[in-house]
Amino acid sequence: MGIAAGKDRIVQAAVKMVLEPIFERDFLPGNYGFRPGRGCKDALREVDQWLKAGYTWVVDVDLESYFDTIPKSPLLARVAEKVSDGTLLDLLQRFLDQEILEGMQQWTPLAGVPQGSVLSPLLSNLYLHPLDRVVAQAGYQMVRYCDDLVLLCRTQAEAEAALALVQDWTWQHGLRLHPEKTRIVDSSQGGYGFAFLGYRFARGRRHVRRKSLMALRDKIRQKTGRTRSGSLEQIIAELNPMLRGWFNYFKHARFPIFRTIDGFVRRRLRALLRKREKRPSFGRSRQGHQRWSNAFFAAHGLFTLHEAYVQARQSR
Repeated sequence: MGIAAGKDRIVQAAVKMVLEPIFERDFLPGNYGFRPGRGCKDALREVDQWLKAGYTWVVDVDLESYFDTIPKSPLLARVAEKVSDGTLLDLLQRFLDQEILEGMQQWTPLAGVPQGSVLSPLLSNLYLHPLDRVVAQAGYQMVRYCDDLVLLCRTQAEAEAALALVQDWTWQHGLRLHPEKTRIVDSSQGGYGFAFLGYRFARGRRHVRRKSLMALRDKIRQKTGRTRSGSLEQIIAELNPMLRGWFNYFKHARFPIFRTIDGFVRRRLRALLRKREKRPSFGRSRQGHQRWSNAFFAAHGLFTLHEAYVQARQSR
C-alpha cells in the first residue's frame, strides 16, 4: 500500500480533477465504484433489480490482487489515448513508479497502482473500462464497484459463456482470476449465494456477510472493553454513530440480525458495568438483566438496530 505525503496528495488531487471529467464521459452505467454521484447502495440496488427480473445465475468474479497487478504501460497508454499533455503523463509515470517501503526493504514495483492514494480508484476504474465495454457488447449484465464485480445471467449456459469471456479478457490484459473464489452460482437455490459489497445474496434476499458482521463485532469489542475508562454515556456516545452508520448500510438485510447485534452490545455493556462493581459474570446473568435492563440502556440513549428497522418499515 502507498500512502502519499501531504504535498503529493495535493498534486494527485489536482491531477484527478483534470482527468476525472475526461474519462467519466466514457464510463458505463454498470460501473459504480468511486464515481461522482454513485455509490455502493446504487450498485446493490441494481443487483437486486436483475435478480428480481430472473437473472439468478451469477458469475461471482474475484480479480486476484487486482491493484498490485495492473500493468503500468497499458494503463498509461489508456490515459494517453485521451491526454496528450507530456507533463501530466510524466506525473502519472512517477506516481506509478514511486518506491515502496516495507520494514527495512525498499523497491520499485514492476506492476500495480499504489492503494490508498487519491488517484488509485480512478486509474483502477480506467483499466477495467474496456472489460465493461466488452461485456456490454456481448449482451451480459454486469454490476461493478471497482474490482468487485458480478455478472447476472438467466441460464447456466449463459453464465458459463460470460465467465469464459471474462477469463479470456483478463488473461489477455495481464490480470488473474482467483481460481477458488471465482465461481458460478444459482442464487435462487437454497445453500447457494454470492457476496457483493458486504452483503450476501441468496434466494432473492440480502443477508449480512459473515465477514462484515465479524468486523462490526470487533469494533464493538474495542469500544466496550471491560477495563476501559469513561462513563456509560461516553461509551454509548462512541457506539451510536458506528451502530447507526452500520444500520444505514445494512438495513436491507434480513431483520433477525439486528436483534442479535443489539443483544451483543448490551451484553458487552453489562459485563463492563459488572466489572466496575467487581462482580463476576460476563453480562449474561439474570441479575444483570434486571439491574441493567434493555429499557435502562434505552434511557441512556443507546441506538437500537431492531427499533430502527421497525421504524424504517413503518415509514415506507
